[in-house]
Amino acid sequence: MTLDLTGITSKAAIHQLFKEQLGFEEWYGPSWDAFWDSIIAIVEMPPVLTLTNWEEFARCCPRDMEILRQVIQDYEEEMRPKRIVLG
Repeated sequence: MTLDLTGITSKAAIHQLFKEQLGFEEWYGPSWDAFWDSIIAIVEMPPVLTLTNWEEFARCCPRDMEILRQVIQDYEEEMRPKRIVLG
């Protein structure tokens, strides 16, 4: 599965995209803890989730991009062979 992050320039926007495209619960809010809980235990994630055109998000939200990179690394360790990649 591929998610295109073109035009995503805020933490709220990326979390809304994840909620809509990955089928997160209605109560899901824009937090990295909620994202982690959702991808680990609540929704069935695809074998590989590729995030494309993420550079604009990284420029606009460097701290959140740093957190996302850590989540990606932790996810790979926890859920191997499933993974999230930056494409």
